[in-house]
Amino acid sequence: MNKIIRRVLTILPAVALQALWLVILFSWLAPWAAAISFVLSVFAFIFVLYIITKQDEGTYKIIWLLLILTVPLPGALLYLIFGNKRTTRPLRKKLAEAKLLPAQPDDTAPLYEELAAANGRAAQTFRTVQTMTGFPLLPNRSAVYYPLGDDMFPVMLAELEKAEKFIFVEYFILEDGLMWDSMVEIMARKAAQGVDVRVLYDDLGSIGTYSWKNAEGLAKKGIRIAPFNPLVFIKGTLNCRDHRKMLIIDGKVAFSGGVNLADEYINHIQRFGHWKDIGFKLTGEAVGSYTRMFATFWDAFAKDPIPDELLAPPQAEQPEGARDGMVLSYYDSPLEDYAVSNELFIDLLSQAKKYAWFYTPYLMPGDALLGAFVRAARRGVDVRIIMPGIPDKKLVYRMGRSFYPVLLQAGVKIYEYTPGFVHAKASLVDDELCTVGTVNLDYRSLFLHFENNSLFYGASMLKDLKADYLATQAKCRERTVDNIDKGFWHWIVDGVLRIFCPLC
Repeated sequence: MNKIIRRVLTILPAVALQALWLVILFSWLAPWAAAISFVLSVFAFIFVLYIITKQDEGTYKIIWLLLILTVPLPGALLYLIFGNKRTTRPLRKKLAEAKLLPAQPDDTAPLYEELAAANGRAAQTFRTVQTMTGFPLLPNRSAVYYPLGDDMFPVMLAELEKAEKFIFVEYFILEDGLMWDSMVEIMARKAAQGVDVRVLYDDLGSIGTYSWKNAEGLAKKGIRIAPFNPLVFIKGTLNCRDHRKMLIIDGKVAFSGGVNLADEYINHIQRFGHWKDIGFKLTGEAVGSYTRMFATFWDAFAKDPIPDELLAPPQAEQPEGARDGMVLSYYDSPLEDYAVSNELFIDLLSQAKKYAWFYTPYLMPGDALLGAFVRAARRGVDVRIIMPGIPDKKLVYRMGRSFYPVLLQAGVKIYEYTPGFVHAKASLVDDELCTVGTVNLDYRSLFLHFENNSLFYGASMLKDLKADYLATQAKCRERTVDNIDKGFWHWIVDGVLRIFCPLC
């Protein structure tokens, strides 16, 4: 809390200047109130037409339409600042100017031919994701699944000890404690030995847990550190956060999943009961996709570029023929006109024949994804969603529950994890495909954040994910149409909450 108060006090002068400028502007325009009212009505009509014809989520359109029609000038200004992707040009420009590592390999045709022979529909899915993101389908040499952050943490420490060339760290949340301090101790020692150590963290995500003073302390240990999209004043890019989570070591090993670098993620402390999170470790050439993700962001948002020689692909340690399925790792960008993970989940639900199971801490899907859940369940697919039993954000949790009635009535099964909070983000379809990454089933994650995700086909970790899902479900209570809140007032509250879901 003290860190948040200090940050607010730091940015308060900039926010006050912005507010003062608006007050002066409105005071200067006051004598022409009638003319301005007419002009605003015309502009409101134009804005409404623009939003209606824009390719965007229906719920997101509704909230802006309500705001603009109710208070035209403030609503239009807020839309121009926060609702319009044109205001994200600074981020877009930095990414466009960043040095991009080549997508390896150049020719993925043999893998796609093999995948098409096994599952033509899945091949279409992978090809679509590759076309939208530029990240390739690759052989999966090894992917180890961890059902808890507690299990993954000691492996992360062991791999950090092996670092010889570089350590790249990118997380939404950093917080001093057992987990982060243990990692910093190793990274500082490695930096002193000449290993290139770089840390990228989200400034707003870590606003209450990690300050600029903390970052300065890290820099003194020889660790390069940069905040993503620092919060210094109110701007249009404020909503675009770096929610990605990855640890890459020497281009040989990559860790990802839902686990942030704070003690609740390894259950060293408990804030909302038992913290259920998942992650995985990749080895082989598929690690190159994560190296590319990090290098692109670092070169875009930090001041000292990564040397080319540091990023040379390491020699493969596995025999070329050793393979455990296939994997495509990518990142989502709110700067694009398409939402990759949202479209991917819709696609997975549409091709599911037997079952489609999901882990998510937050449930606020857009209309298209909600419809995909409903259609899959109605045609007889076993659709399940595991949610937290103890919320970390009560209002957001209540918003998620507002989607229960339509999903349950369609036949979707919803389970709540009674021991505590579920922070896992994954999907599993028909024993053939799975995704594990950072993407929640909510509007912010699907449309507004930078995220990373890995899509696996035919990998052995699918069995581990399935076993973990069933073990977790055994600790859940099932929600049914008969045991959810119903009635007129609940319907009213749910309707109001659904309107504001895109803002949460």
